[in-house]
Amino acid sequence: MSEPCDLTALEARRLIGRRALSPVELLESCLRRIGEVNHAVNAMVAMDEPAARAAARAAEAAVMKGEPLGLLHGLPVGIKDLEETKGLRTTYGSPIFADFVPDADCGMVANLRRAGAVVIGKTNTPEFGAGANTRNAVYGVTGNPFDPAKSAAGSSGGSGVALACGMAPICSGSDTGGSLRNPAAFNGIVGFRPSPGVVPSEKRGHGWSGLPVLGPMARTVADTALMFAAMASDDASDPLAYTLHGEAVRGVPGRYHPLQPVDLASLRLAVSVDFGQAPVEKHIREVFAGRAQAVARLFGAAEEADPDCRGGDEAFEVLRAMLFLAAHAQKVRERPQDVGPNVRANVEEGLRYTLEDAARAAAAQTRLYRAWQHFFARHDVLITPAITVSPRPWKELYPAEIDGKPTRTYFHWLACAYYPTLAGHPAISLPMGLDRLGMPFGLQIVGPRGGDALVLRVAAAIEEAFAHDPVLRRPVPDLAALRAAPPIKAMPGAVGWD
Repeated sequence: MSEPCDLTALEARRLIGRRALSPVELLESCLRRIGEVNHAVNAMVAMDEPAARAAARAAEAAVMKGEPLGLLHGLPVGIKDLEETKGLRTTYGSPIFADFVPDADCGMVANLRRAGAVVIGKTNTPEFGAGANTRNAVYGVTGNPFDPAKSAAGSSGGSGVALACGMAPICSGSDTGGSLRNPAAFNGIVGFRPSPGVVPSEKRGHGWSGLPVLGPMARTVADTALMFAAMASDDASDPLAYTLHGEAVRGVPGRYHPLQPVDLASLRLAVSVDFGQAPVEKHIREVFAGRAQAVARLFGAAEEADPDCRGGDEAFEVLRAMLFLAAHAQKVRERPQDVGPNVRANVEEGLRYTLEDAARAAAAQTRLYRAWQHFFARHDVLITPAITVSPRPWKELYPAEIDGKPTRTYFHWLACAYYPTLAGHPAISLPMGLDRLGMPFGLQIVGPRGGDALVLRVAAAIEEAFAHDPVLRRPVPDLAALRAAPPIKAMPGAVGWD
């Protein structure tokens, strides 16, 4: 062990429970790591070290008194800056909320605290989570730990980078078009998009929309499952958090943690490089082919097959725009000078759509969902690239072209992530080595409807199979290089929209 902050969450939690590691010692190790490398990547933004230290001391006292300990007891957690934290600045990456300090935690953060987690700080995000390049006018850009001049993706980019650098053992994320899977892939960590409603959210403006979800991010699958078990719960204010009266259907002990082993040889694997239509660059296609070949050997049966995603691009564009209209149209009208280009583009796009467009999009999503049920009747698990391109410079707001072909929208390059979103199926991004440019490569594993536990178990089995493979195991950034790197905010364009 080099530093406590480099322990897995599971290892750290076990040591804390055995009184072999103090929550205070773990927190101080994480704070030192932040102090050493955060200047190079700008992942962790708002912090309240005295409050975090007080929480860690309280966690230590509970251990010493022999009190019951929660799943996450004493573990530092980074919270994405889209989620409210009591007494800690929450900006949503927007100048409009640059000085906002909530007086209460959102439900997800409250659940993490009840499980014993210690909030260490907020992680950077693009403005209101719009776009998969973590830049905003409040905190500036977040750089990739494998090359700070390149994108960390987003919108949970700060969480992905913080985990890769050992700033915290677990971090929160959220996902609509891949917002926790994309940064997981770009930064060499694990990001899990659960089925809608398993992790409740009282904040969704469109309460019945399953597009946005909250989810866990960590460095290993077991750590991700540990955090997920603490996040999964019920909340009557979330209409998707369906429950049976008087009967628990989520948050059941043992459902997600500890993970039960799975025999991959008993499962049927589908392999798709692009879902039949996503704009995946040639480089990523070639890297994926090698990963898919290695993974396929573990399964009882494997074949190339694409679920039907026809109409998915158009449907996602309209349904996503509806969410932005509801949440941000008033801001664009009243304070356009304080709203960034991605949010403005989404609102302007939404205003061009008609009720007929919305009806057509909802019907297309339903057709896609039903086609996926037929697909998963023949296949147990699907693997694809987690993202369509290798990380590019963050100065590029989004990939306007892939292999010389223009993308439909500023988020079309996220198509491999948003097709599972439309279907409502759980999906995870698992790190599998580096691509040919020396940047992390993420494998997306998609499961059947409601197959959250299966996806986690399959991902854990694949992770274990390649844990000692120098090419296919999780990559680790060069921390010494980051310590010696100049501040990312000194780079031209690192602060603001330009």
